[in-house]
Amino acid sequence: MRKIIVLLVVMAMVIPTVFAQGAAESAEKFPSKPIKLIVPWSAGGGTDAIARALAKSGEKHLGVPVVVENKPGGTGAMGLGETVKAAADGYTLAVLPVELSFLKDQGIYPFDFSNFTRIMNLNTDPSALTVKTDAPWNTLAEFVDYARANPGKIKIGHSGTGMLWHLAAATLALETNTQYTYVPFNGAADAIASVLGKNIDAVTVSGAEVSAQVRAGEMKILAVFGERRMEIFPDTPTAREQGFEVVVNTFRGLGGPAGIPEDRVAILHEGFKKMMEEPEFVKVIGNMGLGIDYRNTTDYYKLTDDTAKTLEPVLASLLEIK
Repeated sequence: MRKIIVLLVVMAMVIPTVFAQGAAESAEKFPSKPIKLIVPWSAGGGTDAIARALAKSGEKHLGVPVVVENKPGGTGAMGLGETVKAAADGYTLAVLPVELSFLKDQGIYPFDFSNFTRIMNLNTDPSALTVKTDAPWNTLAEFVDYARANPGKIKIGHSGTGMLWHLAAATLALETNTQYTYVPFNGAADAIASVLGKNIDAVTVSGAEVSAQVRAGEMKILAVFGERRMEIFPDTPTAREQGFEVVVNTFRGLGGPAGIPEDRVAILHEGFKKMMEEPEFVKVIGNMGLGIDYRNTTDYYKLTDDTAKTLEPVLASLLEIK
């Protein structure tokens, strides 16, 4: 009887502890419910395509579905604002745009990269100086020489005042000591159409955005503003190769509200990295001409911080023009 009593006492002490440990382990399991992936732009664009291509294998690599939600508005501010306000538990993420590096300085965003937990980089695409096929310039040097001899005469279109492709044209001006007339459009497509209609002379949108026109022989790229040549246009040299230090890339990364625990960041990083390695993801993004550019958490932080510093003098030069 004494042994039975002792056994019952021990069980009474151990069983609650076991249940408590099980409950704690269950509470700490992550992820245990669907992850929301916010795209701060409309469906159909490059950012949306990247998010949806990733989400297809989300459950395979994280054990829960990844649900894409488009939240357009305010140049991305609406979707990004919802992300910033979300609980920092790793269940609300967003595809973060390069514009977080500089739109706060222009008063367009009330936040910047410091308000987000940055997890990893997904994609990078360089700007490309592109003109109509029958334009008189065949190299970046010829374009720059003409600009120096004719200040302000060349009209360069971009996808919105203060946006990255506007800054790409301004970077070219700053690095080559040239002047241009900048013409804003509601997106790259309208700017490209204006070049084809001979209303403007050039665009500094991404190479992926002009790929159809270049392949059709309607336009030609004078220089790629990237660290290396584009895979879809391997014969087109970079600005650096032509002697001009002009490097301007857009990039898209993965992040969430500030304060997501490091252990959850690590789980999300590994899961999404595996999604990026899926053959279907590589195929879809490659077919769109978009550049896959995985960078881990540390390198992604460096990319965002370096971009902000690089663009400071470019923004200053635009303010001087105003």
